[in-house]
Amino acid sequence: MRAACLAALLAAGPAVAHDGEIHAPEPPRPEPASATGFTEHIGGPFSLVDQTGRTRTEINPDGLPQLVFFGYASCPGICSAVFPTLAALTDRLAASGIRITPVLITVDPVLDTPATLAAAAPKIHPDLVALTGAAEALASVRAAYQVDTELLFVSPEDGPIYSHGSFIYLLDARGNVLTLLPPILSPERMAEVVLGYL
Repeated sequence: MRAACLAALLAAGPAVAHDGEIHAPEPPRPEPASATGFTEHIGGPFSLVDQTGRTRTEINPDGLPQLVFFGYASCPGICSAVFPTLAALTDRLAASGIRITPVLITVDPVLDTPATLAAAAPKIHPDLVALTGAAEALASVRAAYQVDTELLFVSPEDGPIYSHGSFIYLLDARGNVLTLLPPILSPERMAEVVLGYL
């Protein structure tokens, strides 16, 4: 019987004993998550054109973190909810002393040209950088950021209607994705998350 108990204890792994008591070993501690965690395979380099005709990459020339959203200026769907959230989040962070650049990457390069984006961007936020480019370049960016898009139909009132991603991507100034912000969060909660990263 004694041998059986001893064998059971040995099979259970090392234990700590003191004062005549045997304690089970502590469970292994999880390894700390990497700095990027689940976002390590999201994002990458790109080269697009902003509403002024300037070439922009994933690196912010002003050295600021970025809030990136994939949509289009005339979108009557999720964009109509995300654009005000993006603007409110940018302003809330500025009030906390964090300057950040909001960025729109279009999914409709036919309608979202530099000229049309120049008119639309200030209506979303004065600091918005609106990016467009060749269809192939935009498709490459969407693939890197794992954004699916599809032309659903053409509306007589609104033109092409697309389904597309709804997350806001938080990037550092070098273009590395830090986290994703789901649109169901309030600007207040998003600001808390962003401040935790920055």
